Amino acid sequence: MLRDRPYFFSGIGGSGMLPLALIVQAMGVRVEGSDRALDKGMTGAKFRFLADLDIGLHPQDGSGVVSADQVIVASAAVEDTVPDMVRARELGAKVLRRPELLADLFNGAPRSVGVAGTSGKSTTTAMIAWILHSLGQDPTVMNGAVMKNFVTDDIPFASALVGGGDLFVSEVDESDGSIARYDATVAVINNISEDHKSMAELRTLFAGFADRAHRVVLNLDNGETALLASKARPERLVTWSLGDLGADLEASDIVPAPESIAFRLTGAGGLDLPVKLGVPGRHNVANAMAALGAAKALGLDVAKAATALEGYSGVKRRMEIVGRKGGVTVIDDFAHNPDKIAATLEALHAFPGRLLVMFQPHGFGPLRMMRREFVEGFASGLASDDLLLMPPPVYHGGTTTMDVTSADIAGDVVVAGRKAETLDSREAVGDRLVELAQPGDRIVIMGARDDTLSTFAADVLARLPG
Repeated sequence: MLRDRPYFFSGIGGSGMLPLALIVQAMGVRVEGSDRALDKGMTGAKFRFLADLDIGLHPQDGSGVVSADQVIVASAAVEDTVPDMVRARELGAKVLRRPELLADLFNGAPRSVGVAGTSGKSTTTAMIAWILHSLGQDPTVMNGAVMKNFVTDDIPFASALVGGGDLFVSEVDESDGSIARYDATVAVINNISEDHKSMAELRTLFAGFADRAHRVVLNLDNGETALLASKARPERLVTWSLGDLGADLEASDIVPAPESIAFRLTGAGGLDLPVKLGVPGRHNVANAMAALGAAKALGLDVAKAATALEGYSGVKRRMEIVGRKGGVTVIDDFAHNPDKIAATLEALHAFPGRLLVMFQPHGFGPLRMMRREFVEGFASGLASDDLLLMPPPVYHGGTTTMDVTSADIAGDVVVAGRKAETLDSREAVGDRLVELAQPGDRIVIMGARDDTLSTFAADVLARLPG
């Protein structure tokens, strides 16, 4: 990393950009940035937070790119036609895509933990962060979600943790292929299923990530990660499971509760202790096991790590209860692919109450690629009295094929025997949710790549009678 030059982050408000900007600034580097959400007057609190940290903010019109000495860091959402990028080329400034800079920092750390997988990356990363922090490891952590354990009045958007030690922890992404850039001390792979790429591409990417690591933590309950485990040298491997007695770490006797879950952790060396998480759902037991596997791979005391996990308080927008009013609970959730949606619906259906689910797709591409999986997930995950409501997908402009829409998904869900509706706007969905909600219902706001979903969820709660 070029520490003697100023950095300009185009798309600085993005979930993967903001924490990276905070980490770079903590290294003593001058940081500025722009964002189209800032230009639209959206998510003001986030940009006030950045401004309070003396991060210079500019319109995304190229005016902040002023020198060839600047290093321009662009998010995946910033196309080459955006004025910032045009101006950078005119000046001859160095341009990096976000994964290039992150991989440079990650690979340059003496020890690193990379968290990968189709689902659960942000939660597992936050759990590892809390374990390492609690055990005095002083890590630097890059997360795509706000980690509640590290939120303070001064740092409300704690998606980064800046440590003074030699350990760098980050979630790493396969959707854009950038996972191929990371060489981890410990590679954690929660699960592998089709999402943004074909299974053949994913197998190649995840196998490469595992092979390059010194140690690898793998889930024996997922067929793809279990296959990776069967090919790994035993001395490099830590395995975990929610039922496989052959795993290094096993969770059993799982007891769910509406806002928590308990289990028994067993493993080699006589490890046997009860664990209670302050977040619900079997998927969070799986995330916790992956985090404990990372602790084991780093040579830490697993029993102490498990005790620390009981103080884990979650991440924003992961089955986050916004509030309750008139007997109705409103939940804000990041679920946006079939696996994440299935996990949320399973966790919620462990307890009674109708679900009114708003799912805002995060793009037209995922609907086209995973139409069948989305439909199957909702058809099997929704109960007969639940209702799925879908507005149009997120669209920030640019070129994309719009041949599969929300109406196609909802129509297929109806054909499969469940209730679903499409509406012309998110505002119309909000009106419908307020109209339909009855005491005992749970309203679930699902979607990704749109910071305003949390504001929408809070608005729905405020509008409920009672």
